[in-house]
Amino acid sequence: MPWRTLPIPVAIGMIAHASRWLAIADGASLAGGALVACLIAATLVTPIANRLHLPFAAFAFASVVSLIPGVFLFRMAAGMVALLNAGPAAAPALLLPPIQDGTTAAAILLAMAFGLILPKMLLERLFPKWAGMPAHQA
Repeated sequence: MPWRTLPIPVAIGMIAHASRWLAIADGASLAGGALVACLIAATLVTPIANRLHLPFAAFAFASVVSLIPGVFLFRMAAGMVALLNAGPAAAPALLLPPIQDGTTAAAILLAMAFGLILPKMLLERLFPKWAGMPAHQA
């Protein structure tokens, strides 16, 4: 991705994050907020990436990379290490937090995946001209 295009995913990321915060403030879950943010980001990125002949994945990932649930993955890993260190005498209660953190991380990642790919597929299929597809591909 050329340096001159760097402000585009930054601006789209700002819009996506604002929509995520609004969704969470309205009662959406973390995964729901990530889904909303990624739907908006992909809807904005698709025509821009196609018109500039740049890879969609680079623009989309750069726009939403900070939504990746790293804290949940690290907490899950720490919980698993604590469970391992406790050995066979580990309390069953040690198992629940890592499972919750892992499930939350998986839900967020799944929401991000669907939120990024669905708008691209739908826009290019249903509205190829608006999506910036060349005439021979539409």
